[in-house]
Formats: sequence, C-alpha cells, structure tokens
Amino acid sequence: MTGLATLDWLVIGAYFLVLFGIAAWVISQKQKDAEDYFLAGRNVGWFIVGASIFASNIGSEHLVGLAGAGAESGMPMAHYELHAWIVLLLGWVFLPFYARSGVFTMPEFLERRYNEKARRFLSVVSLVGYILTKVSVSIYAGGIVFQALLGINFWTGAILTLVVTGIYTVAGGMRAVVYTETLQTLILIAGAVTVTVIGLNHEAVGGWSGLREIVGSEHFNMWKPIDHPQYPWTGMVFGGTIVGIWYWCTDQYIVQRVLAAKNLTEGRRGAIWGGFLKLLPVFLFLVPGMVAFALSKQGVIHYNSPNEVLPQMVKTLLPAGFRGLVAAGLLAALMSSLASVFNSCSTLFTIDIYRKNNPEASEKKLVSVGRIATGVIVVLGFAWIPVMKNAPGTLYDYLQSVQSYIAPPITVVFLLGIFSKRINSRAALTTLYLGFTIGLFRLVLDTIVTFQGTRFTGFLGSVAAIPFSHFAIVIFVICVVVLLGVSYLTEKPAEAQIQGLTFGTLSPLQRAESRASYTLLDILASVLIAIMIIGILSYFTG
Repeated sequence: MTGLATLDWLVIGAYFLVLFGIAAWVISQKQKDAEDYFLAGRNVGWFIVGASIFASNIGSEHLVGLAGAGAESGMPMAHYELHAWIVLLLGWVFLPFYARSGVFTMPEFLERRYNEKARRFLSVVSLVGYILTKVSVSIYAGGIVFQALLGINFWTGAILTLVVTGIYTVAGGMRAVVYTETLQTLILIAGAVTVTVIGLNHEAVGGWSGLREIVGSEHFNMWKPIDHPQYPWTGMVFGGTIVGIWYWCTDQYIVQRVLAAKNLTEGRRGAIWGGFLKLLPVFLFLVPGMVAFALSKQGVIHYNSPNEVLPQMVKTLLPAGFRGLVAAGLLAALMSSLASVFNSCSTLFTIDIYRKNNPEASEKKLVSVGRIATGVIVVLGFAWIPVMKNAPGTLYDYLQSVQSYIAPPITVVFLLGIFSKRINSRAALTTLYLGFTIGLFRLVLDTIVTFQGTRFTGFLGSVAAIPFSHFAIVIFVICVVVLLGVSYLTEKPAEAQIQGLTFGTLSPLQRAESRASYTLLDILASVLIAIMIIGILSYFTG
C-alpha cells in the first residue's frame, strides 16, 4: 500500500487538533510586552528550552536533505550532526555573557561589545540570509513532503506550510513557538524511530549487519580523504566547526531559545538537554537514508531524487496509522523550523531595526510591528520558492555550502570578541565587511556554475574548485588575521564599554555568580555527551 489510509488522516487530524489547541491556549495568554512576545517572558524551563533548540534545528534540511544525503553519500554529513559539543559551548561559554548583557538579539550584543554599525550589519545580513536559506529551504521542503507523502500539489503544499505556520507564529509569538515545538519534538522522534526500526528489520535489509553488507563500507565511512571533492575530513571537522559555532552560538535562530530561559542555570541545562537530542539525527535521518539506498538496490522502493527518500520510505514501508504518525512528525518539523525562523526574523526586525529608529514606541506597538514583520517574511519566503525549486542536489548540501560562506566572519567576531578584550570595533567592522565580501564572491561563482553551467578557468576556476568546507577555513583564517591585525594596530576599546562582556573584564562577583549557576551533575552530563560523540566518530570509519 502506498497511499494514506483513513486511519492515517485521522492521526494527522488529531495531531493538528492538539497542536492548535496548545497554540490557542498560548495565544489566549495575552502578551503584555515585547519581552513576553519575543522571549516568552524569559520564563521557560530547561526541558522546553532543549526541546525547542532541537525542534528548531531539525527542520526541512534534515527531513528532506539529510536523509537524501544519507542515501546518496552515506555518513560524511554526520560530522555536522555531531555538533552537540558546540551546543555545550553555547551553554557553558557564550550564554553567561548573553544573559549578563540582558539582550534580546545577537546584533544587540554586538552593539554592546562593539558599536551600532556592527549591530546594523549583522541584522541585515541575518535577515537576508534567513530568507534565502532557512525560509526558502523550509518552504521548498514543505512542498516536496506534501506532494510526495500526501499527494497534494507542490504549490498547494508550500502555501499550506507557510499559512498554517504563519498564523500561530504571528498570533502567539515566541511562547507559541517553544510550546508547540515541544510536542513536535516528541512526535518527530517517535516517527523517525519508527521508520528506522521498520526499515532496518525489512527482509530486504536484514538488520544492521545486512545494511553494512548491502551499502558497502564507503557509505559507513565518515572520514573521506583530504582531496575528496565534496566531503574532505579536514573540511568537515574544521570547516564544520566554524559553521557550527556561528549556527549554535551566535545565530538568533538558535540562541533565542536559551535567552527565553528563566535564568542562566535553566538556559545552560536547556543547552545540555539540546546537546543530547542533537546526537539523534545521525540515527533518525542519515541511517534511514542509507536504509533507503539499500532498499532501492533491492528494488523495494523507488525515488527520482534524493530529496524524496524519506517521504517514499514512509509511504512504502509503514502500516496504516504509523504512516499518519510519521507524516505528522514530518509536517511538525517543517512547521517548527519555519515558526522558529519567522519568530527570529520578526525579533531581529522589530528590536534591531524598528525600535532602534523609533525608541519611543510602546510595548504594544512593538508586538504589532513584530506580527507585521512575520507576515512580510512569509510573503518574501513564498516569493523565493521558484528559485529554490530549481536548485540542484540535496537541500542539505545547498544549505551547508551557503552557510559556509556566511558564517566565518561572524564566528570570528563573536569568538575572539568574548575571549580577548583587545579586539575593538574598527577591527570587527573591517572583518565583517571583508569576510562577507569574500563569501558573497564565492556564492556568486557557485550560482553561475549551478544555473548557467559555466566552467571557470585560471584563478576563478581554482576558487570555485575548493570544497565549500575548506573555503570556510580560508575565510576564517583571513578574518582572524584581519581582526587581530587591525585591533593591535589601532586603539584599545574603552574598559567601561566592555565590562562583563569578555573573560578579561569579569568582576569577582560575576565570576562567582557564574560558578554558582551549575552543579556537578551539569558537568557530568556534558562529559557524557563528549564521550558519546567520540564513540560515534570512532565507529563510523568504514
């Protein structure tokens, strides 16, 4: 059976009833001010924070792109999915500075650390980046899932994904996002586990040993040679870390979740819980992708594109009822991903752009502007669908390559800015402008190659031939040199301006407060995550 049965539709319907029941309850709790709308009143517990981090991360690029990457190339992309240790960096290293500064947004933190120009630059770059990557990818994936799984026309599915998610995000704000994401996380995990278990135990696969035999050791090997054209291990480890620090520790999309926590302790524990959850995608998406590859070799399932792998597995393998549950999980992740980026975009626009130009605006006005901003993001995201629909390859490759060009200068400015009190605003701006220009230059080359089929020679050809993960390292090194060079050739920042915003300017009281915010259990849980990561890295060696 390859269609959805009545029972499947009943399960999907029940899920959405519960989801909108939660959203309606949240919406009925009136948002009294901007902090309540954008950061859920900074009153969220660790379990909700961690689940929201996971649900925000596990979006369309995983459902559609990561499963497709597993089918097409196996385990190399697992390097990006083992960034749980970087989620720990968010909780242990970055969050204390963010919480201490009391900021709403990451651009606002840059203004505290550097100046207003740095804030404005990051706000604009983040908004444009969200629309061209996170929003567009989620919409595109939504259309694919609706079409492949539910038999609904691509454009209709894309519109439904946008409209339904936009409604409860606009109405309920951050509180609606984090509470619905908790339900979506549970549904998504249950659905993905079901697909993995049934796929592995299919007679055509024969369990874990059978999977290894069918797909071959190459698919099970995370560690590709340095000269590998797509996934060199050096790029996946070091370039991936650069992108990971940007994404997990400095990007509004993720950091907004921990900023909504009740206090530093709850925020850090939410990051630790999110770190545990972050270990799951290797087994929830990459392994099912390899199972799909094995089943396609055995003639059990068929797919025209790697991006159709997971929906086709759901339709082909699962019994009635389970199909509906997994379909609900897929739709849940698509919606949570979009809801998160909608809320983050509205927060960036309202706090960093509108309130900056209208400092006298009332709290009620800020909430209204936030809702309008979300609506505009919905429209812009929809307008980008035709471009994304024609993008080749897997969504995960596309997303990681674009992020590899955006991330390095932002990572450098945040990371060195926290660790060194010598870094100044002039150096930060120079680094952001130069790094972004280099990344944009490579992105333009990639776009020309992709859509026009042009093959560059000489210098341009050499630049275009560098794997995106290695190119991230190139930009990162240039940005570090520029940031340090300009900082030490110009004046020091004023001590009063950076007080409490770098390790070198923390007062004894601030250090004591930080030490009092964690326990031995928090440390042991973090160590356990590190041990689990090492174990996975050691196992998948071909």
